[in-house]
Amino acid sequence: MADWVEACGIDDVEEEDVIRFDHGGRTFAIYRSPDDEYFATDGYCTHEKAHLADGLVMDDIIECPKHNGRFNYKTGVARGAPVCVNLATYPVKVEAGKVMIQIG
Repeated sequence: MADWVEACGIDDVEEEDVIRFDHGGRTFAIYRSPDDEYFATDGYCTHEKAHLADGLVMDDIIECPKHNGRFNYKTGVARGAPVCVNLATYPVKVEAGKVMIQIG
C-alpha cells in the first residue's frame, strides 16, 4: 500500500520551478507549473545522477544541470540525448496548503 507523504507547502515552490525533497533515503523533485499544478518525479537525472532541483524549468521541461538532458516533468518522458531513460513520476495532491506525494 502506498503512503501519502507531505513534501512541502504550496508556497515553497515558485511558479515554473523545482525543489528537492528527501524522504526515506530517496530524493524527489517537486515542480509547480504556471497553472499552479504540482508534479513529482525522482530527484536525480537518469543519465548522470545530478540533482534535478539544480536544473532549469521551462514550460513542461526540466533540464539537468550537468549535461542538459531534458525530461517532461509531468510525464517523466526523456526528451532526447544524452538521456534515454524516463524519470519515475509520482501522484500528487494538495491538501490544506500542503503538497503531498504518493510513495510506495
